[in-house]
Amino acid sequence: MNKKVLLRISLLVLLAALLGVMVFVIRSTFASRAIPAMGEQTFFEQFVISGGPIVWFILLPMSLVTVYLAVEHCLTIRSKKLLPDEIGNEIIKIIKTSGPQQLEIKLAGRNDFVSVAVTKAVTKGSNDWFKMRNILAESFQDQALELLRKIEWVNLIGNVSPMVGLFGTVFGMIKLFNAIVISGGQPQPVHLASGISIALVTTFWGLFIAIPALAIHSIFRNRIETLISEAVIEAENIVPQIRLAAKDNKQPETAARQPIQQLSSKSKENTKQSLQPL
Repeated sequence: MNKKVLLRISLLVLLAALLGVMVFVIRSTFASRAIPAMGEQTFFEQFVISGGPIVWFILLPMSLVTVYLAVEHCLTIRSKKLLPDEIGNEIIKIIKTSGPQQLEIKLAGRNDFVSVAVTKAVTKGSNDWFKMRNILAESFQDQALELLRKIEWVNLIGNVSPMVGLFGTVFGMIKLFNAIVISGGQPQPVHLASGISIALVTTFWGLFIAIPALAIHSIFRNRIETLISEAVIEAENIVPQIRLAAKDNKQPETAARQPIQQLSSKSKENTKQSLQPL
């Protein structure tokens, strides 16, 4: 099984286990709090329990998904994987030793930017310089768009989580005003505490998720753009070598034809000499 698949499965199992433990702790905490205890609240009670179901079932899972995506992108979107060192020199060496036709075989299984783009350009370019350049540009664009779509989930979480936090704020304020109405306009602070806690805690979690998510999206977007730019430079150095190799492959064919032409001319001379009268 692929290492990438194993990584994703292990991370999903880890996140599911963490979520299950959190739900179990919340249920146990509610069961043990039949009578509210006096005194200071724990961090878990202040920032999880008091936030209500919006925090438990929406914002906390979003935070776990953000952590998973950040770890997964750190392992996949990196220069060592997408733009290995000396990849350009390695491809040029293959072209000089084996020829451009062997690139598809030699680079099979390579998923870096340059290998994928150059292999596609050689197989579909037909030794046409302008066609190769267009295929390279299209390949780099497709690979960049694929990775940008991949990191877009982090951007989506970063934009949605503040809205969820705002929704919790509105819900908490509605609950607070309902407590005022029920108490006849003279509520006790205890009656207002629940609504205020929901309003503040959900806003806290929404911002706590959004700020890192948007930062992670910007970091990986800049990394993708930088790697693509460097890959284009590497490919521009490789394509002229492909042209030279294609020209060298044509020369042996013309050289191989020369002995045949010489033999045909010699045979004509021999026939002429044989036809001359003795």
